[in-house]
Amino acid sequence: MIKASSLLRVRDLRKSYRSGDHRLEVLRGVDFDLATGEFVAVVGQSGSGKSTLLHLMGLLDAADSGEIELGEMRIDRLPSARRDRLRNSAIGMVFQAYHLLPELDALENVLAPLMVRHGVIEWLRVRREARARAAELLARFGLGGRLHHKPRQLSGGEMQRVAIARALVTQPRVLLADEPTGNLDEATGGEILDTLCELNRADGLSIVLVTHDAAIARRADRIVRLAAGRVEAA
Repeated sequence: MIKASSLLRVRDLRKSYRSGDHRLEVLRGVDFDLATGEFVAVVGQSGSGKSTLLHLMGLLDAADSGEIELGEMRIDRLPSARRDRLRNSAIGMVFQAYHLLPELDALENVLAPLMVRHGVIEWLRVRREARARAAELLARFGLGGRLHHKPRQLSGGEMQRVAIARALVTQPRVLLADEPTGNLDEATGGEILDTLCELNRADGLSIVLVTHDAAIARRADRIVRLAAGRVEAA
């Protein structure tokens, strides 16, 4: 069920890539809305543009044309420094490959976005509160006893929970998840999906989840289907 007001809006988004003399159109005019507190699954065949759409909404790449708004602000044409700050404060991202820093333990990986946000002097002032929040998130995800384990000492499901905690420690307005269960077995992937559903229900977190799995997509409030770079009519 769609919740109240619109949080994230995409209008006529287009993206192509060049390879030699060839131009591959990946997104061909995508319109998309995410309501506040909504959980949307984006599905489609490989090459349909799912991950590209997510990366554009997460400001990891730039569109050829179109508009992206978060709240009342257009975000796709912000200067680089402002995009970086927005990504660090309002947009949480979770990937299939975890992207944890191998030399850091679980707690330090979760703290990394906050350490980037604050300068050295300010970090000394806020680090106790930040560490407490990071530890609380990890405990909530069943990792209270794994705070000081390095990624190589964690299972795939544990690493993905650390990645989710890292995405949430900045208290983002929206969570973008790109195939977060893709590297996990069915049981562990189900546990990760349960975690995301609980964050949506209990915390009201707005989520966009890219998946190729129809069973996973059915857990969302709404399914958006991409085909050949466009949103299919419902």
